[in-house]
Formats: sequence, structure tokens, C-alpha cells
Amino acid sequence: MKRFSRLFAAVLVLSLLAACGGQPTASPPTAESPTSAPAATEAPAAADRSVTIENCGVTQTYESAPKRAVTMNQHVTEVMLALGLQDQLVGTAYLDDAILPEFQAAYEAIPVLSDQYPALEVLLAAQPDFVYGGFRSAFKEDSGRTREALVSSGANSFLSSEYCATGPVTMETVYGDIRNIGAIFGVPERAEVLVGEMEAQIAAVQAKLPPGEAPRVFVYDSGEDAPFTSGGIGIANTIIALAGGENIFADLDKTFGEPSWEEVVARDPEVILIFDYGDTTVEQKQDFLLANPALAEVSAIKNQRFAVLPLSSVVAGVRNPAAVGQVAQALFPEAFK
Repeated sequence: MKRFSRLFAAVLVLSLLAACGGQPTASPPTAESPTSAPAATEAPAAADRSVTIENCGVTQTYESAPKRAVTMNQHVTEVMLALGLQDQLVGTAYLDDAILPEFQAAYEAIPVLSDQYPALEVLLAAQPDFVYGGFRSAFKEDSGRTREALVSSGANSFLSSEYCATGPVTMETVYGDIRNIGAIFGVPERAEVLVGEMEAQIAAVQAKLPPGEAPRVFVYDSGEDAPFTSGGIGIANTIIALAGGENIFADLDKTFGEPSWEEVVARDPEVILIFDYGDTTVEQKQDFLLANPALAEVSAIKNQRFAVLPLSSVVAGVRNPAAVGQVAQALFPEAFK
């Protein structure tokens, strides 16, 4: 597929979104920089409005902005901090990477309830009136932290829409969550500023993309007997497409899947995108791929073309525009000098 047509469509979508969502009031960040938090000049709304939000099959009404929120998972914590809502956070949990530098000071003032997910009794001891989960496992049935149980304890909840999407997760999915959180906390103007900055950041990257065929990209998350890779549903597929690449497993109708190494070879990726997380280092993953005899004739292996993204950049959140820029630079280094 020619990238020029995809680029034109993406720019058109971004333009329409900007027209509907309002223009940002802050200067957009560079492609290499993370999105910054808007100034907290707008106080959260008082108890004079009612907001009803449908999220992942759960409908909840907010008569006032939550005052005692807890976030579970890094990307949703960073959404809250990017919206200037640190004063409403009474607890947080589960980082995959270091918090973004611009949020570090605000983050350090928030109690960390657990290195991973807190036990139900630890969570409830914080007396939350709102719990924001980044992965479905945040509300896992056998943990006791179900959304139904939280309502019984006086807390509403929100789950990142990436984990209940019925089709491909796009940046509009991410923007929708940001706008919903802004509405819940009574700061819709901050949400629009943040969305505008993210749109502008992606548009700035796409303006530099050269015309021509999209480089073929294989995502390597993990796996030895078979690769664990990104399919066409998750935000990682969208990041690759916006960066001018083509995910070789975009036709895989799921967020992640396990095709065979033979399928990887047949699709001959030109670049391998490695996800950085967990106990296995990027260097170990790269060494495994380079030493795998089945991949010896793959273009990306012969040319040793690798790109790297941390896990926190390839889940739906404020890091996604910077991830688009990082992948684009790996695919088209000459265009980003």
C-alpha cells in the first residue's frame, strides 16, 4: 500500500479532529519531546453538574468531580498528571518504566500503594471515590477489585478503552479517554488542550515523512518457539502506521498474537521494532533474533535495522505521539536529521 495515500488520509483526519476539538492554547511539543501537562489554571468543577460516562460496558454518573482518585498502571497515571489532576490523586500503583520527567515532582507527592496491583484491602484503605485502570487485569475478577465491587465500596471506575475496543484502537480512542477523564473531573478545557497538543505533535512528524512505499515492520515483543507480536487491533499498529510504516501482521485480528517464524520470514520485514520491558533486555532480544538461523535472510536481520520502544509508549496514553516520532526516525533517519 502506498504510504502517500495513508498520509493524506491521516492528515485529513487530524485536521477534522482539530476543527471539532478546538485549537490548542499552548505551543505544541517537538516530535522528540513527550507531551507536557497543561497549566492547571482551571479548577475542577464543583457539585453543580452531572456527567454520565459509558466505559467498557459500564455506565456511571458523576454528580461532582472525584476527590480521591487512585490510578493503577503507568499510562493512566500519566494521563491524570498531564491533565493537572495530581491534587485529586490519593494513590497510584504499577509503573513499567520511569515516570516522564515533567511529571516526576507531581508523582512523588502521591502515595504509592503497591509496586504492582494493590490488594483490595490496601486499595480500599485509601478510601477512593474513583479508580482508573490501565489494563483489564486492574479489575481482574479473582482479585476482588472488580468494578462492581468498587461501586459497592463507594468508588466509580474507568478502564482504558484499549482493552474493550471492538475494532482497531486509534488515536481517537486515546483522545476519547482523555476527554472522558476531563469531563469526569470537570476539566474539559485541559483535555482539549492536551488532545490538541498530541494531534499537532503527530502532524509535525507526518509532515516530514517522505513519499514512497511504507517500510515493512515486525514487532518483536518476546517469544522463542514462536514470536509474540502486535496484530492490527492495538495502539502499536496505529503508531507504526502514523509513523509511515506497515505492520507486517496488521491483518492479525487481535492486539497481540503468535504467528510462526516461517510467516515472519515470508513477509520479510525491513525493520524490527523491539518492545523494551521485563527481565529480558533489549540486547538479549536483539542477540536472539540475530542468532536465529531461520531469520538469516530477513532484510531487517541482514541490515541490522532495529528500533526500540518501552512498553509504556505502546499502550494508549500521552506517550503515543512521541512514540510515532521515534518510530518514524528509525524508519526514515534521513528525513529527521
